[in-house]
Amino acid sequence: MSNYLVALEAAWLVRDVDGVDDAIGVAVSEAGKRLNEQNKEFVDVNVGLTGCPFCGEGFDSAFIAANTALVGLDLEIEVFNADSEKHAARIAKSEVGGALRDVPLSVIEIVETEAEDES
Repeated sequence: MSNYLVALEAAWLVRDVDGVDDAIGVAVSEAGKRLNEQNKEFVDVNVGLTGCPFCGEGFDSAFIAANTALVGLDLEIEVFNADSEKHAARIAKSEVGGALRDVPLSVIEIVETEAEDES
C-alpha cells in the first residue's frame, strides 16, 4: 500500500460577480466552506492556472460572461494506503465529490509520496 498526493480540477460556477478577483475569492471561499462542513479540511483549495495560447504564461483560470463566472479550482488531497494510482484517484474523487456535490471534477495529477517512518 502506498500514499499518493492527488490533484483534482473543479469547475466552480459563481453568479452575480463584478470582476475576476471577486469571482475567485467567492469560489475559493465557498469550496473551502463546503469541504470544511464535511470535515474535509485536509483538502488544499487554490485557483487553477490556464496557459496563454500565445506566450505560454499562466493566468488565473476564471472566465466571466453576463456577471456569471466559471472558475477553475485546483484541489489537492493526500490519500493514504491506496493499492494503486487508479485506486487513489477513485478515493480522492469520492472524498471530495461527496462534499462538492454537482461540481465537475477531473484528476489532473497523481504523485506517489514517501511513507512517514513509524518510530
